Amino acid sequence: MNAREDAVNPVWIIDDDRSIRWVFEKALAREGIAYRTFSAAQEALERLPDETPQVVVSDIRMPGVSGLELMRELRLRLPSTPVIIMTAYSDLESAVAAFQGGAFEYLPKPFDVDHAIELVRRALDESQRQVEAPAQSEESPEVLITGDSGTGKELVARALHRHSPRAAKAFIAINTAAIPKDLLESELFGHERGAFTGAQSMRRGRFEQAEGGTLFLDEIGDMPQDLQTRLLRVLSDGQFYRVGGHTPLAANVRVIAATHQVLEGRVKQGLFREDLYHRLNVIRLRLPSLRERREDVPALARHFLAKSARDLGVEGKRLTDAALQFLAAQEWPGNVRQLENVCHWVTVMAPGQVVDVKDLPHEVRGEAQAAAAGAGDWRRVLEREVASRLAKGESGIADPLTREFEAVLIGKALQHTGGRRIEAAGLLGIGRNTLTRKVQELKIDKGSDPNSRG
Repeated sequence: MNAREDAVNPVWIIDDDRSIRWVFEKALAREGIAYRTFSAAQEALERLPDETPQVVVSDIRMPGVSGLELMRELRLRLPSTPVIIMTAYSDLESAVAAFQGGAFEYLPKPFDVDHAIELVRRALDESQRQVEAPAQSEESPEVLITGDSGTGKELVARALHRHSPRAAKAFIAINTAAIPKDLLESELFGHERGAFTGAQSMRRGRFEQAEGGTLFLDEIGDMPQDLQTRLLRVLSDGQFYRVGGHTPLAANVRVIAATHQVLEGRVKQGLFREDLYHRLNVIRLRLPSLRERREDVPALARHFLAKSARDLGVEGKRLTDAALQFLAAQEWPGNVRQLENVCHWVTVMAPGQVVDVKDLPHEVRGEAQAAAAGAGDWRRVLEREVASRLAKGESGIADPLTREFEAVLIGKALQHTGGRRIEAAGLLGIGRNTLTRKVQELKIDKGSDPNSRG
């Protein structure tokens, strides 16, 4: 190992190729950049935590601990330290893996020395920025969750909070559509004593209650426009004032907003600020409706039945396979929330421990009957079939669905005309030869298409 011993926090070069280390040693010394070199990743790891590098340059393929394994370990111990990965020029897979693992940059071999030093200087600048502004690395961008009512937007928001660096702090939720406009400002930002009639004491708002944690603003699309302006100012400036207050308060809060509205449409209608929309739309998550993921219904139903049983302190009930299939086939306009309510009803009201279709609430069975009565709306049937196939992960579904559609269309036309192809072709608006070819390709039942006619 060679080093400039008078240096503190040098650049670390890790490569089992002595010639590569020598090139870096000469180039870094010429530029006056402090360095240490290692012939193996394990040697470098053993220097931690006694020494902390500002930048690490490592080969990707080495005996023992590989460059990717080293990088993963450094991401755990030194998450803000830039890592430059060296890899063979043709090894694109390794370069992709390096980036996915969090590499600052990758350096293909053979490399230009000047380019390598330029990368090192860029990495040193980035490392210095991390030191000078550590708080910025903890910034949490705003998140916008969209989806129909009842799809579980608050559950997703809570999961985001629980798995974030802010998990130890508070998660505060507020439904901005459920609070009158006159009270919403005070609810969000708090108020000072005497700020308005009835304000007999100072009150901390939701932003203060969520300090250091997460504030979940549900139904943000219905927020009054004057409060949209105040919210935008908080997100932009990082501070706010209590109602009636004159002292700015810092807001260290991650905001997650949710809505069932189409915000782009609200913006075009002038009902939602475009600048606030773009501010919230940094990370966007769309929650599909339950009818778009019918395969989840059985697992969700079992979960909600078990939850209801625990909450009520009773023995859990079990749905038959027929009941599960029946529930999976429903439209669920109320989404996950409606399914949860049905499972709670079943836990309380179903007569036996094993629950069949006949034991489900009348409302659900009534909706199914209404849907069956409206099955003549073939587009809805087609929509359900497409959604079901997509949910199963199928691809290339256009061709088989088109063939099935044509088979039904031609088969029914032939049935209507008693198998007379010329007449059927005329009713369908296609040529007789086209119809004949389709009959053969689609293997349409000859019983409805006798060759003796036409």
